[in-house]
Amino acid sequence: MDQREWIWPPALLAALRLGRRLAVLVPASQPHRWSFVHIVPSGSAGDAIRADPGRSFLITHWEYEADRLEGYDHDLGVARIRRAEAADEGELLAVLREWRLPPERFGYSWDTVDPC
Repeated sequence: MDQREWIWPPALLAALRLGRRLAVLVPASQPHRWSFVHIVPSGSAGDAIRADPGRSFLITHWEYEADRLEGYDHDLGVARIRRAEAADEGELLAVLREWRLPPERFGYSWDTVDPC
């Protein structure tokens, strides 16, 4: 897909504006690890009840030990690979372009094997 055409699918954009976490599975550095990129919208607890097109975002790439993904100890052995902040939806797309992660690859965190 041409990067100039990168746009959010409407349902995912609505989720971001409502403050929902999105995630995508990405290649890990080693076969026994799993790697995810999370987008966590910023805002206060009160923001969760209304859509905010001016919301800011935190984008984080994490890598986990595969055998720890099930259960409560998934954070043991976790490594943060990279992190970025985006002040708005435009900056979020710029980060995703830089990281080569088209928006349509993301999904709701609970629909992935993402442990968070």
